[in-house]
Amino acid sequence: MRSVQLLSSGLRRVAAASVGSVRTATIRLGATCPAIAESAFVAPSADLIGDVRIHEDVSVWYQCVLRGDVAPIQVGARSNIQDGTIVHAASAELNGTPRGTIIGEDVTVGHGAVLHACTLQDRCFVGMRAVVMDRAVVETGAMVAAGALVGTDKVVKSGELWAGVPAKKLRNLTEAEAAFIEKSAAQYVDFGIWHKCQGKTLSRFPP
Repeated sequence: MRSVQLLSSGLRRVAAASVGSVRTATIRLGATCPAIAESAFVAPSADLIGDVRIHEDVSVWYQCVLRGDVAPIQVGARSNIQDGTIVHAASAELNGTPRGTIIGEDVTVGHGAVLHACTLQDRCFVGMRAVVMDRAVVETGAMVAAGALVGTDKVVKSGELWAGVPAKKLRNLTEAEAAFIEKSAAQYVDFGIWHKCQGKTLSRFPP
């Protein structure tokens, strides 16, 4: 069983009653626990820990970990955090100043990405297996290519495509790539509704 508390923002706080279960999607840490909008989809194998806020129509997919233990994590409306992504923050103990991870609205984060104490502005795109490090900013309308490493304090400017390890500007986005950022976010809202409404956990494989 989980306890649910409605917040004035329209989110609901969800606290797992037992962390000892096989999979616990939401974990209270001290006085803080995740807050999830009613319209959001959070996969049953995703872990949300501590101060994590999931806004309207967000989808957080299978095997994701969002660990808001040392600073807050926020995911804005209609954004999608795809399978296997890790989102964490910077602690005061290791960095001097705590710094959360802020993900804006209509953002796509591809499978297996790592986001650490960074900011993704509205309507940007982070590709599969990409890493975005502390204090880096991906601006509105920017794209980080699959497998890229955006280093500490870097700024991916609006309209640019960054790629490589370490990542640097490759070129400006094409019109088709820019349009795909919004298309991807909208499509994943629909995918989230589908999984939320149609997905059923099976106790064993069907015959």
